[in-house]
Amino acid sequence: MQIYIETPRLILRDWKEEDIPAFAHMNADPHVMEFFLNPLTAEETFAFYQRIQKEFQTYGFGLYAVEHKEDHAFMGYTGLHQITFDVDFAPGVEIGWRLGHEYWGHGYAPEAASACMGYTRKQLDIKELYSFTSLPNLRSERVMQKIGMERMKEFDHPLVPADHPLCRHVVYHMNLR
Repeated sequence: MQIYIETPRLILRDWKEEDIPAFAHMNADPHVMEFFLNPLTAEETFAFYQRIQKEFQTYGFGLYAVEHKEDHAFMGYTGLHQITFDVDFAPGVEIGWRLGHEYWGHGYAPEAASACMGYTRKQLDIKELYSFTSLPNLRSERVMQKIGMERMKEFDHPLVPADHPLCRHVVYHMNLR
C-alpha cells in the first residue's frame, strides 16, 4: 500500500479491498449523497471503485482513500479526477472529496484537500485545479473557499437534467504554478 500524503490527523493512500464495504455504506447514506442525483447501490459503488483504480493506472493520480490516523478507519476520499463531461473548463483536473457523515464538521475535508493540493503542486505535472458542486451544497463550496480556490462562475451541469434542482453548479479554480 502506498501512502501519498500524510497530515497530522489523516493518511491519503491507495485503496484496499477492505475499504469497499465502508465506501458502499457512505455512498448509500442519504446525508452524504444529498447533493447528488441518487445514493449509490453496492454495485454502483464497486463500479466507482473500479473507475478510481483505472484512473490511477492511467494517470498516476486519482481519488485517494482517506484514513483516520488515530483508529485507521476509512473516512472517504479526497483527490484528483479528470473532468470528462462537456464544459468549457474541460479537459481539466478536479479536486474533490467525499467523507462519511460522521466525519463532517471537524475540518477533515479542508485538511485533506489542502494537503492534496500541496502534493499536486510538488509531485505532479498539473498546472491548475477545478472544483465544482451544485449550488445548494454550501458545505462543499465552503471547503473550496477554505483551501484558497477562487470562484469562477456558475454553470448548468450537462449530466444533470435541466429541470432538476441540482442542475445549476458553481465552479472554483486555482493555478498551481
